[in-house]
Amino acid sequence: MRPHPTPGNLPAELNHFVGRRRELSVVADLLGRARLVTLSGVGGVGKSRLAVRAAAEAAAGDAFPDGAWLVELAPVRDPGLVEHSVAEALGLTDHTTRLPLATLAAHLADRELLLVLDCCERQVEATARLTEALLRQAPGLRVLATSRQPLGVAGEHLLALDPLADEAVELFADRAAAALPGFAVDEANRSAVAELCRRLDGLPLALELAAGRMRALSLEQILERLDDRFALLTRRGATGPARHRALRTAIGWSHELCSPAERLLWARLSVFSGDFDLEAAEYVCSGPELPADAMMDLIADLVDKSVLLRRETAGVVRYLLLDTVREYGLGWLAAMGDEDRVRARHRDWYLGFATWGELEWFSARQAQVAKSTERELANLRAALDFSLADPGEFRIGQFMAGTLWFYWVGCGRLTEGRYWLERALAVDDTPTEQRAKALWVCGYVSILQGDGLAALGVLHECRQQALDTGNAAAVAYSVHRLGCGALLSGDLTRAEALFEEALGHYRVLGELNSNVIMAEVELAMAAAFKGDLERAVGICETVREVCEDHGERWALAYALYTRAVIAWIQDDPALARQLASECVRINQVFRDLVGIVLGMELLALLTAAYDAEEAAVLQGAAGGIWDLVGLPVFGSHHFGIPHNRCEELCRAELGAVGYAQAFAAGSGLDLDAAVTRVLLGPVRAAAQRVPVRAAPGRLPMDASARTPDGGG
Repeated sequence: MRPHPTPGNLPAELNHFVGRRRELSVVADLLGRARLVTLSGVGGVGKSRLAVRAAAEAAAGDAFPDGAWLVELAPVRDPGLVEHSVAEALGLTDHTTRLPLATLAAHLADRELLLVLDCCERQVEATARLTEALLRQAPGLRVLATSRQPLGVAGEHLLALDPLADEAVELFADRAAAALPGFAVDEANRSAVAELCRRLDGLPLALELAAGRMRALSLEQILERLDDRFALLTRRGATGPARHRALRTAIGWSHELCSPAERLLWARLSVFSGDFDLEAAEYVCSGPELPADAMMDLIADLVDKSVLLRRETAGVVRYLLLDTVREYGLGWLAAMGDEDRVRARHRDWYLGFATWGELEWFSARQAQVAKSTERELANLRAALDFSLADPGEFRIGQFMAGTLWFYWVGCGRLTEGRYWLERALAVDDTPTEQRAKALWVCGYVSILQGDGLAALGVLHECRQQALDTGNAAAVAYSVHRLGCGALLSGDLTRAEALFEEALGHYRVLGELNSNVIMAEVELAMAAAFKGDLERAVGICETVREVCEDHGERWALAYALYTRAVIAWIQDDPALARQLASECVRINQVFRDLVGIVLGMELLALLTAAYDAEEAAVLQGAAGGIWDLVGLPVFGSHHFGIPHNRCEELCRAELGAVGYAQAFAAGSGLDLDAAVTRVLLGPVRAAAQRVPVRAAPGRLPMDASARTPDGGG
């Protein structure tokens, strides 16, 4: 029995899994001897459901100690985002300038893991290239793919799924009983059910759609309507395999059973990528023909008809169109000539969402913003892609990519953020406010990735453009980020001057947000590194007061780190540990690797005073995180002091071999395990694998009465 659940992200099943025992056995056998197994078949045949069930059964054994992980590729429209989607599903956060493939290969290199790539057909070439590369570089990796066509990768084993035979009646009976409690297959209706299953070629999706109509129609009425639908297809000269026609029949028949308003809503909802909430649907899809106040009832009707799926997680209700059903709706939307208009509405909603997120990031709703933006990532990608594909929308795309800085920087999405920012900058070089924002955000992201040369280029371009066009805000932000570059390079005098200049601009503009607070924190860092501890403590205390007033936690975490370093210098390890621990807790909520690893390095140093072996383990864990952040401690002398001092103490106590062994043990910890260990210690961390949450409340940052004077 496992002491802890197997890692992974497979979704729980929402209804009974019916049949497919033979196929499950075949998949299990193939996964035991092949590294790439692809389930192929027509849309609606049940590839995704079978893959998830097979992966869950495989992960329940001992074959994949690092778990089974699902990557949903149906929403991915840009081939360049396939690798990002896999990294996202694996929970990887990479701040470096490495390509996502390199990050994935490094993560998977020594793991025994099953990767489920679902709905590969839309990006089959990009998926095939990625799969082949990962299989070559990660010997413990197995891939289970679903696709309407083979990936064409060497060593691929194909399992073509046939529709259900005898099990079709069992599936229909199960789903019909869910729609119409009390329904059962008996002698009176058995032949009608069998005929229905035959007409729908045993396709699971078609059967589930038909079962969903049992609330409103009898079996005989369903069969009559299917007769009409088949005849209609024949009259229109339908071609292609019977299974394709059966699925089109089932979906088209469901479409015909919808009211005109429901059909129109179905078509408009098809522009969403992934799932969505009611408010988004009301904005994007409403109009004279679809009043917003009717949207809730219409969505409920589509859920009842099994067109929409309803998902509820932690009290949040969202809706999803299955990929095949979405494709059908998109076809109708295009035929109506309304696709571009509705996609623009979709983009406008998510532009508004991004703007809301930027404003609310500087508030007590910061954690909510982070979670909400994570949920909406697929739709934000679709909105960015729409804007950057049409010359008439380029400037909106630039503005949107820049406005999402809080997510790229604050939530560990630097690599993807830079992808969108560079793409936005490449499409239009007109010196506009929108381009200026994208420039300084791109510079910010590049600095945090350790790519100082690229950062200087875009920041100087931003500053010059801002001066030429009179864009005072862009001057302030570009100067601020140039100060960050100076701070990391060790030019403390220049860094101080640039931060003070930027803060002066911010005051004139009346700007107050998380970026402004970070400028204060970075000024405090520069002062502390120069030895002006009193000034640094004063700035941190002011930052704490402002953050408490506004509920800001992310920038506060960096003030806590700065204050913790000062407490260590002033020989107050208890205060330093308290502040550094809270820094790590807060940054874990946002998955901000930079803040996590800085706090972890300082906590390792504090641990070295009484347990050198554990300190070396923590340094190893930090080293694994630095691999994702970029250049360790940014290549900075000042930021590297805690690390270097800790390593000296540990090597002196443990020797070279002992230090290397403990460091290697820490390197094997994943992010959550590393954070839990640094906060709870090795014994409690082993017994208490719990999520880390930031604790509310005031922290004793102004502790001058408790801390001795003098430097260390």
